[in-house]
Amino acid sequence: MLQIRLPVNARPTEGQLFAAPESAENVKRFRVYRWDPDGGANPRIDTYEIDLNDCGPMVLDAVIKIKNEIDSTLTFRRSCREGICGSCAMNIDGTNTLACTKPISEVKGDVVINPLPHLPVVKDLVPDLNHFYAQYASVKPWLSSDEEPAAGRERLQSPEEREKLDGLYECILCACCSTSCPSYWWNGDRYLGPATLLQAYRWLADSRDDRTDERLDQLDDAFKLYRCHTILNCTATCPKGLNPGKAIAETKKLLLSRKRS
Repeated sequence: MLQIRLPVNARPTEGQLFAAPESAENVKRFRVYRWDPDGGANPRIDTYEIDLNDCGPMVLDAVIKIKNEIDSTLTFRRSCREGICGSCAMNIDGTNTLACTKPISEVKGDVVINPLPHLPVVKDLVPDLNHFYAQYASVKPWLSSDEEPAAGRERLQSPEEREKLDGLYECILCACCSTSCPSYWWNGDRYLGPATLLQAYRWLADSRDDRTDERLDQLDDAFKLYRCHTILNCTATCPKGLNPGKAIAETKKLLLSRKRS
């Protein structure tokens, strides 16, 4: 029987309890993953009790309150607070999502917060996304065309051509989908993952780009594209409601039709 367990020095231990004041009336517990690379100790799970009567409605509000008022050593990323930048992507209550758009009220019981799974951890809730961004850059996510636009004009599209980009351009590269994908967990060094492949298809679908064959040549690889087994964790977890699984399927169809022609 296959048994996969964390190494002993990577298993989280029980950390500190930061109790709410006795005057708190609406207490919710937040169990937060903590790890300091300079400390040499195992990761730990610290518990913070927060009075929701004195806190905003989203999980990010609680995390910021912890940082500002309870424990200034807590480290995490955040920026826009509007579900646009993707910085505050975390694993909350067992699901990858954005802390800024995740209502506390949706979590029954303690709110368990971990960094995005299956990525190296820089510190606490901050994952190392260097490899993820390098994969994104590898698909050349920009418009490429030999045809110059008319002087002073934009590259025009019909409404029907523009509509094909809906559900693709909205990706904010939060990495929620890729880090929920079992194929990416096991083959992340070579499999590009749902987020990067959705971004790759965004340019394949763009009528203004004329590098289709070149882009497909790059993706026609046993690992880069075909490690996708249509599990669709990516689609289920996307906080923007996008469908990376469909984009990957459409890319496979383009490759198949090219081989048949």
